Amino acid sequence: MKNFFKMLLASILGMLIVNILVFVILLSAVAMIGYTEPVAVKNNSILKISLDKPLEDRSGIPSVDVINLKVETNLGLNNILYGIEQAKHDNRIKGVFLELSSVNAGIASVEEIRDALLSFKESGKFILAYSENYSQKAYYLATVADKIYLNRFGGIDFTGMSSKLTFFKGLMDKLGIDIQIIRHGKFKSAVEPFTLNKMSEENREQIRSYMGSIWNYILQTISASRDIKIEDLNRIANNLELSLAEDALDKNFVDKLFYEDELNVELTKYSGGTGLNIIDISKYYTTPLQAVDGKDKIAVIYASGEIMQGEGETDIMSKNLIAAISKARKDSTVKAVVFRVNSPGGSANASEFIARELEITKAKKPLVISMGNLAASGGYWISAPGDKIFAHHTSLTGSIGVFGLIPNIEKAMSDKLGITYDVENTNEYSDFPSLTRPLKQVEKNYIQKNVEYIYSTFTEKVAKFRNLPVEKVDSIGQGRVWSGINAFDIGLIDYFGGLQDAVREAAKLSGISDYSILELPRELSTLEMLMKTFEAKISSSSGNELVNSLKHYEYLINSIKNFGILAKFPYEIEIE
Repeated sequence: MKNFFKMLLASILGMLIVNILVFVILLSAVAMIGYTEPVAVKNNSILKISLDKPLEDRSGIPSVDVINLKVETNLGLNNILYGIEQAKHDNRIKGVFLELSSVNAGIASVEEIRDALLSFKESGKFILAYSENYSQKAYYLATVADKIYLNRFGGIDFTGMSSKLTFFKGLMDKLGIDIQIIRHGKFKSAVEPFTLNKMSEENREQIRSYMGSIWNYILQTISASRDIKIEDLNRIANNLELSLAEDALDKNFVDKLFYEDELNVELTKYSGGTGLNIIDISKYYTTPLQAVDGKDKIAVIYASGEIMQGEGETDIMSKNLIAAISKARKDSTVKAVVFRVNSPGGSANASEFIARELEITKAKKPLVISMGNLAASGGYWISAPGDKIFAHHTSLTGSIGVFGLIPNIEKAMSDKLGITYDVENTNEYSDFPSLTRPLKQVEKNYIQKNVEYIYSTFTEKVAKFRNLPVEKVDSIGQGRVWSGINAFDIGLIDYFGGLQDAVREAAKLSGISDYSILELPRELSTLEMLMKTFEAKISSSSGNELVNSLKHYEYLINSIKNFGILAKFPYEIEIE
């Protein structure tokens, strides 16, 4: 008995010690997140910018390593833009070094950073770019630099643009799943992966159109920066002429070939020859350039991800976003609102609820829209109310169209798993909508009526806000996707520019010059960020991260899961 109590006491003591250690670790991690060490920037420093981590419009949740007491936070596009602007006026910063061996950002985000760097060059400071291997996006960004360097053993991917779609019809047929589609718009190609084995001619036409306009813009930019004729650029791409690093040097794509140790010597020379002081933008960036205690404010509201109804912490949840918009409207110190949209759309209902809140806000104070990589379908629905709309040449937008998607898994369950269903209704359509039987014609008519109503509401709202005839909106709608260049030509946007351009326009419309930036929705508190990190760690330990990381699987599951009437971008797309 005596030994039993000794062991019990030892166990209790051990658990107590473990709990104390865990508490200390948690407390230390919380303290680290809440504490930002002052940045000591030496004279003649070079600001380093790399885009090797996924780039969102706004910085994400910190990743906390409680064992090693380390905190990592992915910078947002907003941080990078503010950092570049800050460096432009910082006499301690001599220039910018772009390390572009990996660029993990959308093409419009790359364009926005490039434009910010063009503004930075007005200060007379230098920009240098280096990569072990340049992707097409990386090289497009690199052409803003005064000098472009390439590893002697590297190369440049310069082959033109491609858009590859994945189709699931064959898989659905094998599984016995019938995806029932009801849509409006001949270009509303979100449904094509489930109904076809290849692109429709309408879809191929729109992809060729917006991709061609983006490629031509990129060629014009490269041509002007590197003094290479556009026809020569196309020839080089068509014939795969950049096989070796020496080819890139011979054809004026780069200025010098360096190994990394030789690069450091070059950077030291540019920094003044007294030593190499490189500061990463993640450590340099502190706050927006405008004073945070400014009396007047411009609210920048971020809407990133798929549009969904309800509350939550991920994507664009209608109730959360509406609350943020309402807060900005009711705040007397907020003189204008900039609404930053980066969304493929989603729920038609949620899109309309958000658009309504923006319309109410627009009646009270200036509302300026800033489009990121993608503001299409529902993403355009929530953009349309703006007084002015900014987008990049390379942004994708439009896709004004609606579709309904209801899968029928009856055959899959019976033939593959031996599961059958039976139902007893009080009325003819009590089990509508059902995933375990085909739609009846009356039910199809019911959904079609809703689709037509939502489409007409969508087009009428766009016509009203953009001061266009409904017939014109219908003709450029039909679910068709447009590049920012095309969208400007047909009246869907007003200006080319990024987030900072939109902020300046908002200040102009509200008649203010001194202001601070209020970013909404609010950022999570230190403790909330820590808890979110641990939740993510627990989720990843379940072993599902491998499956969920598979892009095709994720797209397929999300498409089937979000059945109903949607205003959503056609497909997952990455332009490289």
